[in-house]
Amino acid sequence: MRASRIKFRHLQTFLEVARQKSVAKAAGLLGVSQPAVTKTIRELEEALGVAVVERDGRGIRLTRYGDVFLRHAGAALTALRQGVDSVSQELFEAAPPVRVGALPTVSTGIMPRAMSMFLQEKTGSRIKIVTGDNAVLLEQLRVGDLDLVVGRLAAPEKMAGFSFQHLYSEQVVFVVRTGHPLLASQKSVFDGFADYPVLMPTRGSIIRPHVEQFLIANGVPNLPTQVETVSDAFGRAFVRQSDAIWIISRGVIATDLADGFLAALPIDTSETRGPVGLTIRADATPSLPLTILMQTIRQAAEELVAGA
Repeated sequence: MRASRIKFRHLQTFLEVARQKSVAKAAGLLGVSQPAVTKTIRELEEALGVAVVERDGRGIRLTRYGDVFLRHAGAALTALRQGVDSVSQELFEAAPPVRVGALPTVSTGIMPRAMSMFLQEKTGSRIKIVTGDNAVLLEQLRVGDLDLVVGRLAAPEKMAGFSFQHLYSEQVVFVVRTGHPLLASQKSVFDGFADYPVLMPTRGSIIRPHVEQFLIANGVPNLPTQVETVSDAFGRAFVRQSDAIWIISRGVIATDLADGFLAALPIDTSETRGPVGLTIRADATPSLPLTILMQTIRQAAEELVAGA
């Protein structure tokens, strides 16, 4: 193995291929050709002396050597980014940036309040907040593209290498527009599910397994008309102008319920409760701005729980 032959482009390309599980998708995001991506991966494998990727149907997957290298490659790029950020900080006298991934449930819940308090601290940090599926955000956290993920606790096998700090617990709710026929129905709410479109969390979302188990336990193994989405903007707009049923974490639509724009169906969903908290890399040392942001998120969560 000749470590001196491994360059920044090898690490960057490898991490993107690992994230996308596709040479074509990685090439598109990197702005290079597919042959260029393939060549770069081959150069990396020659330098390492082992294969790091292998075909998996139409896509690719990491070999066991690739899994090992991924952890170190991500840490290496993170260290490099931190070095660049440190130089920028010295040049422009700016605090290090803070990059946060937030699930939709907290993006519309505690994050606005937390950000308001954080900005009052005047740290000078540049803030980046992104939303997406839990699996996507955790992968970005793992490879160093994010510093913090705020959302539900993932399955144990997904939490290797991470540290989780509990904030509060949240459950799933079934919501409809005000005046929906099911709100006045005399029969079981579940019996009417087949008559209406149902907005379901996507298969990659963290609450999907809880929702599926809950529906099966209540005699609803199949939904004739369902739309999978994690877009709260689409869900809110579609439900308010149709008879659709939206299955979503309470935090996403808490304000809509309080304002009377949406209504929760009379269903006891307490068994879908799950912990919401802060996830960081176990080997990471949070910067001062990130530490302050985590403190403001905890305070916003405390206010949310106290006002519930």
